[in-house]
Amino acid sequence: MNLRGISILAVAACIAFPALAQDANKVTPPEDSGFSSERLQRLSDVMQTDVDKGTIPGAVVMISRNGKLVYSKAFGFQDREKQIPMKTDSIFRIASMSKPVTSVAVMMLVEEGRIMLSDPVSAYLPELKNLQVGVEKLDGSGKPELILEPARAEVTIHDLLRHTSGFTYGFFGKPTLVKQAYLAANLLDPTTTLADFVTKLSKLPLAYQPGTTWDYGVSADVLGRVVEVVSGVPLDQFIADRIVKPLGLSATGFHVSQVDAVRVAQPQIDQATGKRPPMPDPSNRPNLMSGGGGMVSTAPDYMRLAQMLLNGGELQQARLLSSRTVALMTADQLPPDVVSSPVGLMLGITPRNGTSFGLGFGIRTQTGRNPLPGSPGLFAWPGIYGTSFWVDPKEKLVGVAMLQVPVSLEPRYRLLVRNLVYQALAD
Repeated sequence: MNLRGISILAVAACIAFPALAQDANKVTPPEDSGFSSERLQRLSDVMQTDVDKGTIPGAVVMISRNGKLVYSKAFGFQDREKQIPMKTDSIFRIASMSKPVTSVAVMMLVEEGRIMLSDPVSAYLPELKNLQVGVEKLDGSGKPELILEPARAEVTIHDLLRHTSGFTYGFFGKPTLVKQAYLAANLLDPTTTLADFVTKLSKLPLAYQPGTTWDYGVSADVLGRVVEVVSGVPLDQFIADRIVKPLGLSATGFHVSQVDAVRVAQPQIDQATGKRPPMPDPSNRPNLMSGGGGMVSTAPDYMRLAQMLLNGGELQQARLLSSRTVALMTADQLPPDVVSSPVGLMLGITPRNGTSFGLGFGIRTQTGRNPLPGSPGLFAWPGIYGTSFWVDPKEKLVGVAMLQVPVSLEPRYRLLVRNLVYQALAD
């Protein structure tokens, strides 16, 4: 099936899906939704075994199909050292799973005619006009030096959503001269604001010519500032008013209240270092609202967000987006001549891996070419601290996994949970 057919299928399927039950803990018999209870037990056994071995402190996994919750389990400890049990509504740092939330915010403003995908970002953030691209060349002594070249095109809102802007991160992949400049600028300093972030970013070179290369970077953080400028309110307020409240989310945002601080899941102490892996403290409201990686959420909350997307933009009479907008967001947005950066190759965003990118998510384009199960049209994204989600429109399936683990363990559990869910499908 070609990608146009996949998009049509996704729209048609989304319109037909019922809303997820409001009670996120009301689990229906797995067999009613095509799952084998016996095979789902394998998922439970593996997660509990890893808790017992001390590999992970705990986890929450939720699965829905056809709008019905079929699996909702908490494993181990919310805080192993304090012996606090994990609960299904424990709060997690979701890192890059913030990006889909920011993308939804942007697309809501697109639907209102206040943002155009084709617009240059400089139409909203004038500082980002006349950007230059950093190119490494060897000088006469064979030492690399950074040469600046004018950008051949302006960075657009479309580029930001699909990560073809040329903006990068400083901490992934080979430490190029551009990445070193990003690190030195301390772009995501939580004590500054998104306005300060954009000012610092405007003085840095792009890593690639806009529109040519998929590279993971601060694009979603730039979008967060665009939302602030266009809406006239801080990003956290926009998300709280326009996404969190309509969807009935209980603990999704950029920090937790004093009351909810006791619900935050903590990574366990690394026996090799005697310390917990470094993770941000969400108990205080940050100055920098990182739309790319600064949010917290719960498994039930993110399940409702994902189900809204699967439903074509609506959940229980709360419509955030049109079904056609969701179809656009979850379609392959990378032209054939766009290449993946080394980090993109590491993340599997390449036709060779049967995966592309939409407007805020990775998009499955082929059944094969990929070690993970899933249907063409599946969209998904993880967070570096161990959280992940996916939506498979063909299977009418949503999966959410929440852990707080070292970066080195994140890929294992993202792949492990997906495999153990699909092997339990018995229809």
